[in-house]
Amino acid sequence: MELPYAEPYKIKVIENIRKSSRQEREQWIKESGYNLFKLRSDHVFIDLLTDSGTGAMSDEQWSEIMSGDESYAGSRSYFKLLDTINELLGMPYFLPTHQGRAAENVLFSALIKKGDVVPGNSHFDTTKGHIEFRKATAIDCTIDEAFDTKGLHPFKGNLDLQKLEDVFKKYQKEKIPVCIITVTCNTSGGQPVSMKNIREVSELCKKYGIKLIFDAARFAENAFFIKTREEEYKNVCIRDIVKEMFSYVDGATMSSKKDAIVNIGGFIALREKELFEKASVYNIMFEGYLTYGGLAGRDMAALSQGLWEGTNFHYLESRIGQVAYLGEKLKEYNIPIQEPTGGHAVFVDARLFLPNLPKEQFQAQTLAIELYKEGGVRGVEIGTLLADRDPQTRENRYPKLELLRLAIPRRVYTNNHMDYVAACLANIYDRRNDITTGYKIAKEAPIMRHFTVELEKM
Repeated sequence: MELPYAEPYKIKVIENIRKSSRQEREQWIKESGYNLFKLRSDHVFIDLLTDSGTGAMSDEQWSEIMSGDESYAGSRSYFKLLDTINELLGMPYFLPTHQGRAAENVLFSALIKKGDVVPGNSHFDTTKGHIEFRKATAIDCTIDEAFDTKGLHPFKGNLDLQKLEDVFKKYQKEKIPVCIITVTCNTSGGQPVSMKNIREVSELCKKYGIKLIFDAARFAENAFFIKTREEEYKNVCIRDIVKEMFSYVDGATMSSKKDAIVNIGGFIALREKELFEKASVYNIMFEGYLTYGGLAGRDMAALSQGLWEGTNFHYLESRIGQVAYLGEKLKEYNIPIQEPTGGHAVFVDARLFLPNLPKEQFQAQTLAIELYKEGGVRGVEIGTLLADRDPQTRENRYPKLELLRLAIPRRVYTNNHMDYVAACLANIYDRRNDITTGYKIAKEAPIMRHFTVELEKM
């Protein structure tokens, strides 16, 4: 008989988690202003809010923690990470930062000014926030297939080349400081970008003299999808795919809390010395000296080890396999999700799930609240709250996708936990037609509001 699949690791340390009553959860979520970010972690049973910094580090990463060099300047942990980035990504220059949005802040300070436009594939919230904070405009050039959750396009993260070239033709080159490819594309459902598309976007950017960078938080997961969905790469190893991916771009920002499987950390990787030196000024201003940049030496050492582990095929097979497992369980219950499942999360289509709820009452957020009340499972809205208001009109922006994201931490939960999550959603789905009222905003920040917003029940 064929042997069943087994994870390529064993559990060494556990953390106890507590189940709560529905009455407790209803009180806690009300006290939090119906914002799941404001819940105490002790009040959450299964936490799928994010896969950022929530993974389980390996014994080898913990060993690196113990051997980290905490020198203020010239730390050997810095040079270990420099060598890893050079070898894995082919990027000769890098700046350490304390996390991904810090990397965006540093690099965008060097690149983006008022009135600029920044095309890309469905910029994530912090990326768009940093662009709009600088009075610039993010332009979404994602392919239309990404917004059909039932369509089975294998690379829904791809950029539409015609949309992108239209931007290049409409605006002067001086107004387009950079084009961004997010791999995988979180906002469209953790969807990958094909190597063919990366290559073609790179050629188009070179034609118009535009810099191209990755938002590379989940680059390894993207490489896995290239290997498994792009025929010509099925016999190419993950690290060779990664090296080719990065050969087409001028640089990258990285939240290492994702594919490097660490609890804190990020970096900027660059090909050109001139841009590195320009960004270095801001790194010293915002983060710290060039050889630590807001990180302890031990964190850089663990990050370096995590990059090697995160680009291991068997690890990726297990990690993405668990995401697919949850997706299949939800489909068995007829729950509408973004298909095919992506790399780090399952995304539930809240519009299809709650057909009787007006979009003005925040469908995905309502579903997220119901999931927490049902079973203590914390997900996150990727929809209207996250989309923020239009900077000019201050009206709510209603995105093409209204999703509940169930982001799975790396090497943390078992498939029994996934079964529990699926059963919770199945119970809500059975009573979905009774959910006819949602929420309204009581208090919000002027930008990136979803982190701190307070809501009231309609």
